[in-house]
Amino acid sequence: MSSTRNIHDRRLADAWATLKAHSDRGLPLDPDASRLAFVDPEFLLRRETRGIRFQLELLKPDLEQQEHGIENTIVVFGSARFRDQSDADALVKQAEAAPQPQAADAGGESGPARMDARRARALARNAHYYEQARAFGRLVAEYSADKEPRDMLFVCTGGGPGIMEAANRGAHEAGGISVGLSIALPMEEGANPYVTPALSFKFHYFALRKMHFMMRAKALVAFPGGFGTLDELFEVITLVQTHKARQVPIVLFGSDYWKRLINFEMLVDEGVISAADLDLFQFADEPQAAWDIIKTFYRL
Repeated sequence: MSSTRNIHDRRLADAWATLKAHSDRGLPLDPDASRLAFVDPEFLLRRETRGIRFQLELLKPDLEQQEHGIENTIVVFGSARFRDQSDADALVKQAEAAPQPQAADAGGESGPARMDARRARALARNAHYYEQARAFGRLVAEYSADKEPRDMLFVCTGGGPGIMEAANRGAHEAGGISVGLSIALPMEEGANPYVTPALSFKFHYFALRKMHFMMRAKALVAFPGGFGTLDELFEVITLVQTHKARQVPIVLFGSDYWKRLINFEMLVDEGVISAADLDLFQFADEPQAAWDIIKTFYRL
């Protein structure tokens, strides 16, 4: 009598074992035609295989999040440059204690040290946003602590420093797990230490990273930030406005910042958006207020 087989049994040789055996024999993986295609970096980095790289960047984070039960996320955007209050205050002291160079002109206001001190004071002025993002991340994690997996909400950030670190940090301090979708850039050192290691992903393509932000997003909270934050925010608003994505709560945290930065009413006055488009987002100035907007939307 023939033995039965599990329909899910592997039918292909274990490629990793094959590669390891190759290495154990002291045979280097030199570029050649006999190398397995999917472990051939020269082949995978060709222009013609870009579509394959797209698929891999889409598939890997998706499968990993599925395995960890990540179905619903709260995406937090914001500046990578902000620091917590203690670090920001230390930077101010350091910058102001630095010797001032001779001014280039009679005004005495130019020079790198003077600029550094001004920037340090701006970081200290905005450090409260770091602390508020940290508190918001904590609220999300505390809500999910006693929920069934399908009802849990997880913080998801760009994985970097600043506001992203703060939100991941708050979730971590509350005993929760969180996702980081970082991007490979020359100036980025890697994911912040508060992202759950198994949920820390790195992307080459901005487009695939943005897609992953939206795939599981149940809400977006945008803290003050620069070009990257604006890019991510308006991509989401546009997707919702054009019905390419389902409507989700979009919270602009820090009403004074956002209203100084963008005159939304002017866009309506000029006819480039409709008045109803202003209902696509709301403002909040406290972590609990931002969380309440999300809870109200979903009747949590």
